Amino acid sequence: MQFSKRLDRFGSEVFASLNARRRELEASGRTVIDLSVGTPDFEPPAHVKNALIEAAKDSENWKYALADLPELTQAVIDYYADRFGVTGLTPDQIMSVNGTQEGMGRMAEALLDEGDLVLVPDPCYPLFRASALIAGADLAFYPLAEENGFLPDVSAIDPAVADRAKYMVVSLPANPVGSVGTPENYAQIIEFARAHDLLIVHDNAYSDIIFDGGEGHSFFENPGAAEVGVEFFSLSKSFNVTGARVSFLIGRADVIAATRKLRGQSDYGMFLPIQYAAIAALNGPRDSVRTQELLYQERRDALCDGLESIGWERPNAHGSMFVWARLPHGRTDSMQFVLELMEKAGVIVTPGASFGPAGEGFVRMALVQPPAVIREAVSAIAESGL
Repeated sequence: MQFSKRLDRFGSEVFASLNARRRELEASGRTVIDLSVGTPDFEPPAHVKNALIEAAKDSENWKYALADLPELTQAVIDYYADRFGVTGLTPDQIMSVNGTQEGMGRMAEALLDEGDLVLVPDPCYPLFRASALIAGADLAFYPLAEENGFLPDVSAIDPAVADRAKYMVVSLPANPVGSVGTPENYAQIIEFARAHDLLIVHDNAYSDIIFDGGEGHSFFENPGAAEVGVEFFSLSKSFNVTGARVSFLIGRADVIAATRKLRGQSDYGMFLPIQYAAIAALNGPRDSVRTQELLYQERRDALCDGLESIGWERPNAHGSMFVWARLPHGRTDSMQFVLELMEKAGVIVTPGASFGPAGEGFVRMALVQPPAVIREAVSAIAESGL
């Protein structure tokens, strides 16, 4: 059978490969500590789980949703006003999506034609590249360089390339590099978007995981952002509901309408019990979110302090649930290093090269284990000689 040429745009999925080897090692009796995939190990809040359970008891909620509940849309509006101080959002500026992964893919298909250009960060979460490639677009990378604090540097983008681009993906706090945006940085990005008539697509997955007393924000807190951008806002990491796939596309009404139109050709809306769970999360108490943020910082400290103590350069980790660490001892081959680390130390991390060309020479480590287990991982790395 002749399969789509679209498949040729993608390499093998690194997480699947690492997970397959993990299962083999565990089957042989090895102890394995997995710091590769960013799936939270914390509990969803009880009121969120209970809302889903109660909604699932009603047979009416097992029918097609067809649209977002008005109560859900209003909950997003209220949350943005209370949490971020962003007011004035209207229902036509909000739609739910089944996770940012699905949502960004739908949006890309709605906005892009074959040969259009998308600006993506390097390094970046692979979704940003994949969603554009599926839609047939070309990619142009802009740097998240260490000397610039791993923040977007729009001055490094060729103006001619920017003029060609239809949209630019920005993700802060950034996966995988752990940088946190500043008002000055956002002001530069917004002015850049105006100058080159392009859309900013902001991924806001980690606004509740900021370290050292910082506070997470929305893109729309910045003057002028509403005219040039949209934002994907996810509940996955704040409320530990990754498997429920709850995210929202928020912002310019024309982009929302286009994405909703395309999505309607193949989707009947978010499962209603999940919508009720999302309402409970958005309207409910957020004390557990703040407590969890501090627990993530304990993990960050255990990992960064530990790696530094065994001779690694202190990693970059100011926000998100990830640590971005330079390979030790001058190593540059991240995939080979990851394979050696798995075999010799029983610790699984993600090679930096899987996040883009500039990721080579680094690894990403997910803060998905308690501090005691993280310290065990550091000890195993030290004993391995790596």
